[in-house]
Amino acid sequence: MLDSTWTQSQNERMGIIVANLFITLDGVYQGPGGREEDTEGGFAFGGWQAPVSDNEAEAAIESEISNIDALLLGRKTYDIFAAYWPHQSDDIGGTLKRVPKFVVSSSLTDPGWAGTKVLPDAAAAGRLREEYGQVHMFGSGVLIRSLLAADVIDRLHFWLYPVTLGQGKRLFDAGTIPATFRLAEPARTFPKGAVSLVYERAGDVETQEMAAT
Repeated sequence: MLDSTWTQSQNERMGIIVANLFITLDGVYQGPGGREEDTEGGFAFGGWQAPVSDNEAEAAIESEISNIDALLLGRKTYDIFAAYWPHQSDDIGGTLKRVPKFVVSSSLTDPGWAGTKVLPDAAAAGRLREEYGQVHMFGSGVLIRSLLAADVIDRLHFWLYPVTLGQGKRLFDAGTIPATFRLAEPARTFPKGAVSLVYERAGDVETQEMAAT
């Protein structure tokens, strides 16, 4: 069963992989940071995050980033990050420049962001836990789905924002692996209505009838 094998493997791991995702109430994670960040599919709402964020939420995100020991990204998100963060001199930019960076790609051979190594697949990404304490992901929804299917993501950290878009890329789409999750730490709310939710894998999906009232 998934629950027992997952618990056993968790106990053997030295580090964890944490997938951070800025996500809307209707499950969209596309283009939170800017209008031109990701316009694939004619996405018209790039930059949706800032109007529903606040200082407390931004401080929490910055604190999360300050704890990372390595950065793991999918190819699309890597290209976005590599075009922006090397040119930033704030604390987040400093952290992302300093930590080792990994991108899962079958086509990238010469990454331009200093300190980046290309990984071939989800299995190779999972082995990063043998070398680093906290491996964090941001965005990278396609890669997150692959890592969930391979059972090499330890925590899902959703930064849930009070907005619906009706279009855009969604994390849980066709092909999602059935699984249950439990809160790994208490939910945290922010003044403008955003919520931080950290989940870890709990086991297989169980079904039963609801008791009559």
